Amino acid sequence: MEAMMNQMVPEEKPYYTHTLEGYDDMPAHLKSSLFGVSLMIPIRHGRLDLGTWQGIYLCEFRNYGGNRNIVATIIE
Repeated sequence: MEAMMNQMVPEEKPYYTHTLEGYDDMPAHLKSSLFGVSLMIPIRHGRLDLGTWQGIYLCEFRNYGGNRNIVATIIE
């Protein structure tokens, strides 16, 4: 997954205009917008209800990202 994303959105390109926070900042914004910032996870009878080949990925797109928080909202 990382290799594919790095090929689609490479770092240090001259057309990035938002570079004050580091060469990996603008690519991180672009990658984040491709993945999205929220997710609905199916739960049935108190267990994850994912298919055989499904998984959940938590991605950090900065090379040296800071602290992150995960918020879970459960709707019955």
